[in-house]
Amino acid sequence: MKTEGEGDCPFEFNFDETTFKAGDTVSYRVDGGFSDMPFVGTLVEVGDDYVIISANDPSDPDRKMRGTRESRPVVSMNEAIG
Repeated sequence: MKTEGEGDCPFEFNFDETTFKAGDTVSYRVDGGFSDMPFVGTLVEVGDDYVIISANDPSDPDRKMRGTRESRPVVSMNEAIG
């Protein structure tokens, strides 16, 4: 995936929420002041109307966040900074 004006993107994202599965890399958003910033996470659980995302935080590898199940999941600010 190329980003305009940049080299190759180091991530391959799944933007199709109908095919989400654990292990997929997703671009997620954080509501509030960070809604326009893209974040990268790994899906660890997929429910009918939610996903559980690992933020891949090396300082807290067990940290997970609940997000919406849509092409770019939305995570609440409380989940993101929790």
